[in-house]
Amino acid sequence: MDKNQTQHFSVVKDELDVHRILEHVYEALEEKGYNPVNQMVGYIMSGDPTYITSHKNARSMINKVERDEIIEALFLNYIDTRLK
Repeated sequence: MDKNQTQHFSVVKDELDVHRILEHVYEALEEKGYNPVNQMVGYIMSGDPTYITSHKNARSMINKVERDEIIEALFLNYIDTRLK
């Protein structure tokens, strides 16, 4: 390896983790009797984690991913399922 060359580093997001977290959070919200879509939209729009229940550790899990990563995963899923 030439030490004068700039090395390229690329981080590959684990999209699967985001999807698993969203599924887990959805199920936890549903189990507690909340409307999961409304609660998750409230969280994404406001950034307020209290929209997410702490049941089944859902609040801690959703805090592991950035809101923009959630939106990106949802958007990519929409494109994959509806536009392709």
